[in-house]
Amino acid sequence: MAAATTAAAAARVGLLYDERMCAHATPDGEEHPENPERLRAIWRKLSADGVASRCMIMKAKEAEDKYIASVHSQNHIKLMRSISSKEYDSRRNKIARKFNSIYFNKGSSESAFLAAGSVIEVAEKVAAGELSSAIALVRPPGHHAEHNEAMGFCLFNNVAIAADYLLNERTDLGIKKILIVDWDVHHGNGTQKMFYSDPRVLFFSVHRFDYGSFYPAEGDASYCFIGEGDGKGYNINVPWEHGKCGDADYIAAWDHVLLPVAEAFNPDIVLVSAGFDAALGDPLGGCCITPNGYALLLTKLLGFAQGRIVMALEGGYNLRSIANSVSACAKVLLGDKFRFDTPDMQPFESSWRVIQAVRDELKTFWPVLSNRLPENISLRSRPSQIELYSSGSDSEVEDLPDAIASVNIIQITYGIISESLSKLNLDEDKIATKTTSSNVMVEGPTDSVEPQNDGSAAVSTEGISSLSSTWRSELSKVYVWYASFGSNMWTPRFLCYIQGGKAEGMNIPCFGSHDTSPPRGSMWKTVPHRLFFGRSSTPCWGTGGVAFLNPEINHTENSYVCMYKITLEQFNDVLFQENRLVKENGESGKTESPDSPLIGLSEIEFVSRNKGVHLAPIKDSWYSNVLYLGEEDNLPILTMTCPSSDVERCRSGELPLCPPSKTYSATLIRGLMEGKHLDADAAASYINTAATRGLTTGAYVEAS
Repeated sequence: MAAATTAAAAARVGLLYDERMCAHATPDGEEHPENPERLRAIWRKLSADGVASRCMIMKAKEAEDKYIASVHSQNHIKLMRSISSKEYDSRRNKIARKFNSIYFNKGSSESAFLAAGSVIEVAEKVAAGELSSAIALVRPPGHHAEHNEAMGFCLFNNVAIAADYLLNERTDLGIKKILIVDWDVHHGNGTQKMFYSDPRVLFFSVHRFDYGSFYPAEGDASYCFIGEGDGKGYNINVPWEHGKCGDADYIAAWDHVLLPVAEAFNPDIVLVSAGFDAALGDPLGGCCITPNGYALLLTKLLGFAQGRIVMALEGGYNLRSIANSVSACAKVLLGDKFRFDTPDMQPFESSWRVIQAVRDELKTFWPVLSNRLPENISLRSRPSQIELYSSGSDSEVEDLPDAIASVNIIQITYGIISESLSKLNLDEDKIATKTTSSNVMVEGPTDSVEPQNDGSAAVSTEGISSLSSTWRSELSKVYVWYASFGSNMWTPRFLCYIQGGKAEGMNIPCFGSHDTSPPRGSMWKTVPHRLFFGRSSTPCWGTGGVAFLNPEINHTENSYVCMYKITLEQFNDVLFQENRLVKENGESGKTESPDSPLIGLSEIEFVSRNKGVHLAPIKDSWYSNVLYLGEEDNLPILTMTCPSSDVERCRSGELPLCPPSKTYSATLIRGLMEGKHLDADAAASYINTAATRGLTTGAYVEAS
């Protein structure tokens, strides 16, 4: 009798699909990864596999504004409601360009409200016991959408709206604690922010991070962002350092982070932000989870909340892999048995290191994470052959063996920062000519290098590995002036980059330089570059923008810089740390940094001649642009800032301009006052002006 009851309960699986959500499409029919065929491909697969006929099929209904308003602003709701109306026909595309990775058409409004309402609908029925579990096939996706902003293909945050609805609108259902599991390959930035201080929601996101360069490229995807106030400890990020992570890596994150914490949390329902762009074959994710891998991850969640699970579709852009993966998950919810088999069950060494770092960060809040990880685990440092195989389309895998074709083959679209910076290529496919000295590759003839828009040129450090064994001793004898315009203006903070540790206001410590000798001197000056604050958070300072200098010279305004006389070896160590290239080896406990310098003697000559250099090996990092600001006492003055491409992305709205947090502002003001050029009021005014002024002359941005 018990077995029959269990089987009957397992069969009450809701499946919501509504063709109306396919009306959201690009305005002119141009190709886009987030397109209506994603839903249709899943539905065809579920129908062909006989899965759909075993589920309770549900239709969507639009969410009411009052429920969406629990997590989104009235202005945002109003815009999403009206964006598809005729009054916006002439400016719809222009408005879309103001957002990060967003398009609108005449079907966007209805689709957005249906997607949000669909997740509410299935979550309510599962919470009420009418369904044992459910899958909401919705689009547009939701986990990137923030309180007042659409971004990353997402218009409303569907899962967040449903979670808030259960907690605050339907208290009669008894849902007091919700576990949100976000296994989309991208960080669920919007969901994180909406519940960052709420201990009723345990948010778990496992995602590619790539040292902060993978979309959405925000520092708060780091493992050190664990919540605030009452919600501290209830935000868990597992940020992979590179692509190719697959079944074994995710299973390790489940077994050693998610499952023990979830057991202690004991949720009343589990909501899964079910993106399938970490699947093998996805063109955007670059990871390698198989359909059976997803099935096993979901199976491990069935032990919580009496199996009350709601899956809401997020990303996933390979039609074959997303359809196969959703089908595998649906079969799990229906109670089907499956055999888990993977070609390589070894997690990456880097994944093991990340898992240990996550546990260390959270063990104060979850004592179950205090236990040591298993030792003598077999780990790997490189991908398997199947993971390295590249395919351009679904059709190209039709003739492969079934075991492989069923999940497609990975298409590699994103580069990975190499652990050794000695074998990297140019930014663009141009003829390269070697200079003398350290074999640096530069574009064009050595006596006439064409600068980029910011007055700098791109350089690759291929060949520089010849210095790897001796570069530190050689560069320790060469001095430069390092010009700081941000938090490093305050000497105690800058010394963290030299001697390690952290100063007041910092969330995480610095590793320090190999040479911990203090600067040989310091001085202040002004430079003809505009100070601005971009991005929206960092692991070190938390929420708020951080300082950048516009690489373009602007003689109508000046910015203050504090210059430190340090060795070129120390300058490279600061550059490594600013760009998150220094890591701690989980096994030895020692810190590891690149074995080659980013700036050597030849680069110094190149920088001084061309006024700057964009470092190709770290081209996607925040501070990959080294500027030459002149000389002092016959020594070059160098600083590091963003590339011109990032400035353009800030101008267009693709990257946010964001005022600094109070803590970060206080550090900047301390530095300015320490230089005795400005008093507290003048320093605060200087920072506020930079924070509220846009990147075009006379333009200001609204400070929040």
